Amino acid sequence: MNGELYKNIVIATDGSRNTRRAISYGVELAKLSGATVYALYVVDTMSTISENWTIGRDTIYNIMKSDGEKAVSEVRTIGEASGVEVREVVLDGCPSNEIIKFAESNNADLIVMGTLGVSGLEKFLIGSVAEKVVRGSKVPVLVVRGKSRSETSC
Repeated sequence: MNGELYKNIVIATDGSRNTRRAISYGVELAKLSGATVYALYVVDTMSTISENWTIGRDTIYNIMKSDGEKAVSEVRTIGEASGVEVREVVLDGCPSNEIIKFAESNNADLIVMGTLGVSGLEKFLIGSVAEKVVRGSKVPVLVVRGKSRSETSC
């Protein structure tokens, strides 16, 4: 399997505990295939930081960017412990759009990301970056389900 299946893997992280399983899967696939990992965090400047805000806008952005830097650094630490090369990337914009654009413009063979596994009204209200990436990406996407907050029967 070495080097043939994957050369570049994007692991999209939001820094939450939910993404830890996805990071583990992505790093293991990279280790098995000899791939380089791009640890990607997108500061959501589209819906989180309003253009109308004046006071505190820069502070909020800086906190979010710092969180992103910590998140990709965590991926790097996990990757390096497994002998995987990890490149850290922090971008601004709409997360699903930026993940897709980055993967497609950097010759990614796979995008790995986590999901909460929510459904119904909660999914409608919060949306799903993973779902948007799956629907819009030309690059294959591996979605690793985190621990679900609620189990559904159908």
